[in-house]
Amino acid sequence: MALKVGIYCRLSEEDKNKQSGTDDSGSIQNQKSMLIRYALEQGWEIYQIYSDDDYAGADRNRPGFKKLLSDAQQRKIDVVLCKTQSRFTRELELVEKYIHGLFPVWGVRFVSVVDHADTANKGNKKSRQINGLVNEWYLEDMSENIKSVLTNRRKNGLHIGAFALYGYKKDPGQKGHLLIDEEAAGIVREVFTLFSRGYGKTAIARMLNDRGVPNPTEYKRRQGLRYRQPEKKQSTLWSYSAISRMLSNEIYIGNMVQGRYGSVSYKTKQNRPRPKEQWYVVEGTHEPVISRELWEKVQVLMAERTKPFSTGEIGLFARKACCINCGCTMRSRKMSDGRRYLTCSSRHVSKEACAGAFISVTGLAQAVVSALNRFFDEYLDQDELEEKIEFHHNLEEKEQRLKKDAAAYRKKAGEYAGCIRELYLDKVRGIISEREYLEFSRDFSAEKERLERLAEGAGEQLAALRENEQRGNSRRQLIEQYTKVEKLDREMVEKLIDHIAVGRRIPGTRDVPVKIYWNF
Repeated sequence: MALKVGIYCRLSEEDKNKQSGTDDSGSIQNQKSMLIRYALEQGWEIYQIYSDDDYAGADRNRPGFKKLLSDAQQRKIDVVLCKTQSRFTRELELVEKYIHGLFPVWGVRFVSVVDHADTANKGNKKSRQINGLVNEWYLEDMSENIKSVLTNRRKNGLHIGAFALYGYKKDPGQKGHLLIDEEAAGIVREVFTLFSRGYGKTAIARMLNDRGVPNPTEYKRRQGLRYRQPEKKQSTLWSYSAISRMLSNEIYIGNMVQGRYGSVSYKTKQNRPRPKEQWYVVEGTHEPVISRELWEKVQVLMAERTKPFSTGEIGLFARKACCINCGCTMRSRKMSDGRRYLTCSSRHVSKEACAGAFISVTGLAQAVVSALNRFFDEYLDQDELEEKIEFHHNLEEKEQRLKKDAAAYRKKAGEYAGCIRELYLDKVRGIISEREYLEFSRDFSAEKERLERLAEGAGEQLAALRENEQRGNSRRQLIEQYTKVEKLDREMVEKLIDHIAVGRRIPGTRDVPVKIYWNF
C-alpha cells in the first residue's frame, strides 16, 4: 500500500526579492513541481499540498503549517515532504518538538529533498539538529540585522511604518518621507482648534461621530489600505482615547516620533511599550499639519485639564475602574451637587456606543470597603482560608510550571551533551575534521551552558516560591495591615485592587453591579 504524503511549501516575504531560480527559497510553484515529481518517483500517494505564501519560518501561526500538523496528528498522512528543513521551520525548538518528537509518535516520516533530511535514516539525526541550529542562528542574525537597519533609519528621521499616521500619507517619490493628506489633515486641524476653544475630548469625539466622520482605522480601510487591527466594538467610532492620542502626537508639528513600542523577541510578534527616553525623536522631518503656536496652546490646556483633583491628589480609582459592558476605563466627573462620579468614557462619544456605567466615587469606595471587610472577616473566622487564597497567581500552577520548565531545560541540556559526545566520536572516526569538531562543539557547549543556567534559575524561583508559600508572610502581613478598614486611600487601592468592573444601576433599584478583581 502506497504511503500518503503531505507536501509542504512556504514562501516568505524576503524570498520574493531573490533573483536566482536555483536559490533555496524558490517560488511556491517551483517547490510544488519539484516535490510532486519527487513523491511520484518514490511511489507515494499525494494526500494534500499545504502551502503558506508570505510567511516567515519563525511564524508558528501559518495556516498551512497548522493544518499539516493537524492532519499528521490524525494519522491522515504517513510522510511530510518539504524542499528543505527550513521550509518547515527555522526554529530548533520545533525541529525537536515535531521532527524528532511528535512525528515518530504519530508514525509520520519527515523528508526534505535538498538537504537530505530523512527521519527514516537514523544516521542523519545529527545533521538535522545542526540544520535546525544553523536556521535558528539565521533567524537571530536576521532579526539583529533588521533591527540595526530600522534603528538607523529611525535615528535619521525616516518613517518606517507600514502606514502613515492619520493626517499624512507616504511619499511615493521619497521612501521614508511623509506628505500631508489634506482630507484627514482637515479633521486633525479641526480637533486641535476645537480643543483650544474649550471643547472636551469626549465632546469632540461625539461631534465627529454625529457627522459620520470615520475614525482613523475606518478611514484607512476606506482608502483601500490593508490595515489590520484586532476586532473591537465600535471600531468605526471616534473615542476619547483617539482624540487624546492625536492631541499629544508631535508628528503633527513636523517631528518624527518612533520607537514607542519594542518587540519582546524575534520569535514573537508581541510588542511592549518603551520608556519615553528610548523613543526616537527627530525634529523637522516633514511639513507640519498644525502650527507650533496652536500645538503649545493645546499642550498647556491638556496639562491643566489632566491635573488631579483640586486636592492635588490623584483620583481614588484612577485607571482602576472600567465599564462592565464595553471595558473602557471610567472617567471622573464633578457633578452639580459637588460629588464626583465615575462614568464610562465611551458613553458620551456616540448614542450607540455603550449603555454606560455610572457610580459615585463615594458609593464605589463604600462597596470596596464592605467587600474587603467581609473577605477579611471570613479569613479571621476560618484561618485555614489562608491556604486557599490565590495571591497574585495560583501558586500551585506556578510551581508546576517552574518544575516543568526546569525539567525541560535539563532535558534539552542533556541532549546537547549527547550531541557533543557524538561529535567527539565522529572526530575520532574521521567523519568530521578537528576544525569542524571545535566549531560545532563550541556552539553546542554554549547552548548547553545557557540551558543549564535557565534550569538553575527556574530551580531558584521554585525554592523561593515554596519558601514564601510555607511562611505565607505576604498574605498574613497584607491581611493584618488592612483588617477593619474604615476609609480607602489611593495607596490601599493600588496594593489591593487589580481593577473593578462597574455596571449601570439596575432599573427599579439603587443597586449598581460591581465586580472587584483583587491583587491576592
